[in-house]
Amino acid sequence: MTLTQLQKLKQQGQKITCLTAYDASFAYLLEQAGVDIVLVGDSLGMVIQGHNSTLAVTLDDIIYHCQLVHRGCQKPLLIADLPFMTYATPEMALNSAARLMREGQAQMVKLEGGDWLIDTIRTLTERGIPVCGHLGLMPQFVHKIGGYQVQGRDQKSAEIIQNSALNLQEAGISLLILECVPNQLAAKITALLDIPVIGIGAGVDCDGQVLVLYDILGITPHKPPSFSKNFLPATGSIPLALETFVKEVKTGKFPDSEHSFQ
Repeated sequence: MTLTQLQKLKQQGQKITCLTAYDASFAYLLEQAGVDIVLVGDSLGMVIQGHNSTLAVTLDDIIYHCQLVHRGCQKPLLIADLPFMTYATPEMALNSAARLMREGQAQMVKLEGGDWLIDTIRTLTERGIPVCGHLGLMPQFVHKIGGYQVQGRDQKSAEIIQNSALNLQEAGISLLILECVPNQLAAKITALLDIPVIGIGAGVDCDGQVLVLYDILGITPHKPPSFSKNFLPATGSIPLALETFVKEVKTGKFPDSEHSFQ
């Protein structure tokens, strides 16, 4: 899977599937299930390391898990998160992203934030590093925003998210993740942008969906987010659960109203 192919999927109205992975065995299963994108997310801080946020995850952590995932799958696009405070300046971002791609074998890096990242995104993309943006609920900003809450429900904050999405696209991102925003806002942004928009708790009208792997298998120690869905009980096996996730996203069955925000 390449960025060109993802762009074609958006243009053709075909949904894009994405799941997180942190090791070779699960990465292999994701590939067998037909997942388009595998994300080595800093969510590993919570589901693997047992922290109560993503902030403790280091660049070395992401590189290590990215190496494992790369060994397990070859077909999906491999994206890796830039952890907290590893991209505070364009120079830091360039060094961190170079390590993720050189040592971790990532094909794209993801970072959280709005307009303050414009110079950073330009610095990365001008040097051949593909970038995925992340707007809405940004877990690395959890202490600043006061918890894990839906973003963009009032007109002012919705306009900020929408304008930031357009500005990040102009700066050079090739993909955008929208997390925990109302359906209508996500649908509007998806229609406005030329690049694929992947939702997580952002409604069915996004170009694709991403969830945390452990959440869709019901094996996280914490309460799963309301927008997620446990696919394991109805299928009885991990491979079937993954295949069902892919099928329900591709057919528009997931997310439904129960797993979205108004």
